[in-house]
Amino acid sequence: MATSYAIVESGGKQHRVEKGTSLVVERLPAEEGAKVSLRAVMYRGNGEVVLESGALEKVKVEAVVAEHVRGPKLRVLKYKPKKGYRRRAGHRQALTRLEVTEVSLLTRKPAAKKPAAKKPAAEKPAASKPAAKPAAKKPAAKAKPAAKKPAGAGKAQTTRKASTARQSSSAKKD
Repeated sequence: MATSYAIVESGGKQHRVEKGTSLVVERLPAEEGAKVSLRAVMYRGNGEVVLESGALEKVKVEAVVAEHVRGPKLRVLKYKPKKGYRRRAGHRQALTRLEVTEVSLLTRKPAAKKPAAKKPAAEKPAASKPAAKPAAKKPAAKAKPAAKKPAGAGKAQTTRKASTARQSSSAKKD
């Protein structure tokens, strides 16, 4: 058993690695022979266990991409009885084999990568161009008047009342 090891995360899964370990992870976009840095979740070495996120930034886990492989074929069958529904499919997962070259705890946190500086040549053409005019605003749309009620809606009720009143008055006379 090695004196130091780390638990690293790759592709949503965690793996225990030591120096010289070979592990298979989900496909990484790196070329074969390229160095890959893995994110440590835990480190143990020289009787020291590191779990805090600030201290885990000092843990260095490097690996070399050995090869890109494909996993075993999985057969998928969908079947619904008495319906004549049968579907067959297969799946092979794309994988990457890594060889771990280094697992160590650094004495200080690695320097952050600086963003690329802007070139002053790119600014000069912008300064020489005349300032662009802001786009003219379109006038607001005119408000439409409120919709009117149909003309005959109110009169129909009054005529009913009047005819009912006439009938009742004629009934009283008899």
